[in-house]
Amino acid sequence: MKRLQWPSRLPIDPYILALLATVAVAALLPARGTAADVASGASTAAVALLFFLYGVRLSTREALDGLRHWRLHVTILASTFVVFPLLGLAAGGLVPYVLTPALYSGFLFLTLVPSTVQSSIAFTSVARGNVPAAICAGSFSSLAGIVLTPLLAAALLGGTGGGFSADSLVRIVLQLLVPFLAGQLLRRWIGRFVGRHKKVLGQVDRVSILLVVYTAFSEGMVQGIWHQVTPLRLAALLGVEAVLLAVMLALTWYGSKRLGFDRADRIAIQFAGSKKSLASGLPMASVLFGAQASLAVLPLMLFHQMQLMVCAVIAGRRARDTDAADPVTARPAPTAERTAAGTATRSG
Repeated sequence: MKRLQWPSRLPIDPYILALLATVAVAALLPARGTAADVASGASTAAVALLFFLYGVRLSTREALDGLRHWRLHVTILASTFVVFPLLGLAAGGLVPYVLTPALYSGFLFLTLVPSTVQSSIAFTSVARGNVPAAICAGSFSSLAGIVLTPLLAAALLGGTGGGFSADSLVRIVLQLLVPFLAGQLLRRWIGRFVGRHKKVLGQVDRVSILLVVYTAFSEGMVQGIWHQVTPLRLAALLGVEAVLLAVMLALTWYGSKRLGFDRADRIAIQFAGSKKSLASGLPMASVLFGAQASLAVLPLMLFHQMQLMVCAVIAGRRARDTDAADPVTARPAPTAERTAAGTATRSG
């Protein structure tokens, strides 16, 4: 499918268009009654399958080898699970004047989800950064997020988390952690099969997430929660998210310099430490928020596309800066907007 582009060559991934189309279908044809029960059951099964495949794909040996660069990984994990949530809590002062309580719950949730995997790798590669570090950092973040995201949600969202309750932790264990661990245990027997059919199973990932989105937004339509959102509130949400992304990009870039990392490591830290995973966040939201998941995932969906567009531009500039600094050894830079966006949302 041909990629659409803004005149400034900022990417719009076709999968984002598929997500928006799914939201439109849920708005026009929401699942009701028996159909809603079937969709909910299918969504639960799809989430379990999604995390089972995550478990199969994650190489335990590669993860352990990556621990040698522990300072970099601690920095990225701190950005993802400490700095992001602190900024999310600080945004609580915007309620109810800028953000509604429901939108703020979704905004706070987006600050709790793990970093992306493939988009971090893609942008780091384009920008001439430390790609092996980005690979390990994304894997560590995804693994840590299975445990840390629900725990942080329990601690920070509390009673404001819509459908969130203590029972959500049990559902997280059964729907996310158990399938993931099962995938890790069965990796030695089915890992090669999954690797050979990576493209086909990658579509399973995407279809599963689309099903989660349809179910969540259908429930929201049936319960009428979309009447709580106005265009002005959506514009305000976009503005707040733009500030959040700008702050994290600046902190990860200049903060890593103050910590003594070299340029290649700083690039990996910036791209892995400033982004949030749509692929991990959507299934978690469906488990944690229940009927309120449609509003809860809206901030994450908007932030995901925003981070792709902005980071594509930054990756291109980082590559050109490297070429200018070392014109003899620098290889031709791929077009950041085209190369990075081509792989950025396959699992991120």
